[in-house]
Amino acid sequence: MPMPSPPFADPVATRSRPPPPPRRRAAVVAVAVALLLLAACGTPPVRDGLPPSIPPDIDRVPDAVPRVEPLRSGGPNKPYEVLGRRYVPATRDIAWSEVGLASWYGSKFHGRATASGEVYDMFAMTAAHPTLPIPSFVRVRNPANGREVIVRVNDRGPFVAGRVIDLSYAAARRLGLLAGVAPVELRRLTNAIIGRGAGAEDRAADAADAQGPAHVDPLGAMLVERGLAPAVRVPRPRP
Repeated sequence: MPMPSPPFADPVATRSRPPPPPRRRAAVVAVAVALLLLAACGTPPVRDGLPPSIPPDIDRVPDAVPRVEPLRSGGPNKPYEVLGRRYVPATRDIAWSEVGLASWYGSKFHGRATASGEVYDMFAMTAAHPTLPIPSFVRVRNPANGREVIVRVNDRGPFVAGRVIDLSYAAARRLGLLAGVAPVELRRLTNAIIGRGAGAEDRAADAADAQGPAHVDPLGAMLVERGLAPAVRVPRPRP
């Protein structure tokens, strides 16, 4: 038995309304888009920067401890493309030295996964490099103040022309680079160097200095020739 209609039902009102004309639909869409744009403009972008709180012992964070770790040909070491540029990471234990600009990344990426799959910790001695094999241990030196740190490369970046490494907040702080990008010197610690000790590349460079020819200081040579200064050997800079 069919159910009776409600006592005040209007068969015309209960019918589905016809769709609005195309011009009206276009106006509704335009208003919706405008509202979305206004909402986007009112939302501040997420910026990277200093952490909300800094551990009290941040200046005593030790260097990364170099150790021999296996390298994979795939995973974080497979070729990739960013911003239209193709990068081909090394997959072997290579010797590498480089000079360029360093930057650092902090709170925006803290706690997120790195290219290696590890969680980024801005208070640890880590770094990102575009093509060094992951993982790698790199000695980073700030020539402006002579400070050095050893970091473990476990991420990819930076992807800005001229920049060669992205440091963690802790590493950049130790090097005195928090004010912005600055020149640095990089040297990858090979498995052979790690096996002999993290300072082996320094000892090898010192030995080469002791055996190789010294670089000549023109002003010093003139003073020595005129008897105004004793002969002093000037060590050659390390490559």
